[in-house]
Amino acid sequence: MTINFGYDKRQVIQALRYHFISKKEIRIMIILVNVFAALALVLYALHKITPAAFLINSFLWLLLMISLWFVLPGVVYRKAETFKHSFTMYFNENDFTLEHTNGKRSWPYTALANYKESPHFFHLYFDERSFLLVPKTAFANADEASAFRHLLMEKVRTK
Repeated sequence: MTINFGYDKRQVIQALRYHFISKKEIRIMIILVNVFAALALVLYALHKITPAAFLINSFLWLLLMISLWFVLPGVVYRKAETFKHSFTMYFNENDFTLEHTNGKRSWPYTALANYKESPHFFHLYFDERSFLLVPKTAFANADEASAFRHLLMEKVRTK
């Protein structure tokens, strides 16, 4: 199977959000911050904390959510040259190859630690921090994307 693709900025930003939110430590942090915000609201309603303390808490909550949703994915997108190029990928029985105008690189499927699927991409993880995004739009039709999904299920052992 061979696919050709480039990246759409909006879709990549959304995929990066998915990547960050899927991290266990970030999900735990978001839950704890939201519990703290709810507690601050209750304490403010019961007049146990001052309006200034509640306002500071609300500002910090808003700052954290903006950072996770907009700033972090935007910074990663701008720093990564990868998302500004076009690629060709070849998938065969034993390995897959990523080709660019500057060269190509092959990996056996055993190099992948995991894969995930988001609305617009297949995320191929080499480890917790290194991954490739394969756009679903690169596939000619839904059957080809489904065949790729089955190839990943067969070749990559997910955790």
